[in-house]
Amino acid sequence: MAVEMKELVHFRFANHDLRLAQDWKKLGVAAVVWDAAVVMCVYLEMGKVDLKGKRIIELGAGTGLVGIVAALLGGLVTITDREPALDFLSANVKANLAPDSQELVVSELTWGVGLDRYPAGGYDLVLGADIIYLEDTFQALMQTLEHLCSDSTVVLLACKIRYERDTNFLSILRCRFSVEEVHYDKERDIHVYKAYKLPINRDL
Repeated sequence: MAVEMKELVHFRFANHDLRLAQDWKKLGVAAVVWDAAVVMCVYLEMGKVDLKGKRIIELGAGTGLVGIVAALLGGLVTITDREPALDFLSANVKANLAPDSQELVVSELTWGVGLDRYPAGGYDLVLGADIIYLEDTFQALMQTLEHLCSDSTVVLLACKIRYERDTNFLSILRCRFSVEEVHYDKERDIHVYKAYKLPINRDL
């Protein structure tokens, strides 16, 4: 897939015109709006998941598009990424949300590290767009999801199934979560999966 190299890309979601900066040369994959993020925003805009007033955290936010749209749709959003991407991420947030906006905060989160800074089971919704492409991160990502989710937390993952490792992650996820496909964008070949944490069998 060709990478969109424009420094600014434009979208319209939640009745807002959004401008997202990209910086492939400096930050690589973290600073590009990938198709999975766009499809996730389309799905959120469908209204099939209630966002208003919900506590939402986005993992691997990159340019911030998904988290920004979730906030514009009424969510109370924490968008996270690794430290090198935070200044870039914060700049995109400031460019697209009101200066006094209380709906969104930017925070550092390296999967599997310092999770006690985030409330265990403290979120209604966990979002991730195109975050399952590195097999070395799967264990840490699972650890992070298990920490953030209660039995009622909804996890939404948007991804392109490119390689065997992508289906491997879904198999790993199904060991601890109930997983179903809820949307497929044929043009972009992007799947959206919804997952719930499986209850622990305490009788064993």
